[in-house]
Amino acid sequence: MRENNKYSFESVIRFSEADHTKRITLPGIINYFQDCSIFQSEALGLGIDYLAVHKKAWVLSSWQVVVKRYPRLTEKIRVSSWATGFKGMLGDRNFCMEDKNGQILAYANSQWVYMDIEKGRPVKPDEREVEAYGTGRAIEMEYAPRKIALPENLTEFPAFPVRRYHIDTNEHVNNCQYIQMAMEMLEGEKRICRMRAEYKRSAVYKDIIVPKAAEEEGRTVVELGSTEGKAYAVVEFQYE
Repeated sequence: MRENNKYSFESVIRFSEADHTKRITLPGIINYFQDCSIFQSEALGLGIDYLAVHKKAWVLSSWQVVVKRYPRLTEKIRVSSWATGFKGMLGDRNFCMEDKNGQILAYANSQWVYMDIEKGRPVKPDEREVEAYGTGRAIEMEYAPRKIALPENLTEFPAFPVRRYHIDTNEHVNNCQYIQMAMEMLEGEKRICRMRAEYKRSAVYKDIIVPKAAEEEGRTVVELGSTEGKAYAVVEFQYE
């Protein structure tokens, strides 16, 4: 369903999306948001096949996700997404998850870069593409900087390879997979209420991920880097 540049769909929290508390996980919420943006692109005729033909891709640069409440197993939800602005090769997009009564469960902001895959560089999207998406009013939230400050003392954890199930249609590690990797570095049971992710470069199949993490002032920061010391992604978690 599309309403004034906003794309929405309804769903129900599935067993496969829930953890041992019978509530959806943070990656589950992020996957719903990611799916919603894909559904809109496909509905507009600007989806995966269109981008493949034109050798283009929208590459996620950053996430900022706020969770007010994690919905429970079988709970009905409504997920929405809409573009909030385009500037040069950049696009901003908001997301929202609501319960059956219209109460907000989670919301997010994201920034994307339009890439020419063949040339390996950012380019401006066509005016026709921008007009098709349109823009809506940005959600009211405290917008954080795209870049995440790293703590001084990061502890290195055992490295691991990128598996096939980490890879998406762009042949890179999927955006949400980085979040799941970073969550493995968290200690104990913690309810994440805010998450930020900064994507720096793309990891591919068989690359080795070297995770480093540190906890300070109510947040945990995880850097997922290469064996050469270059970061693929930096993820920050904040708790209640």
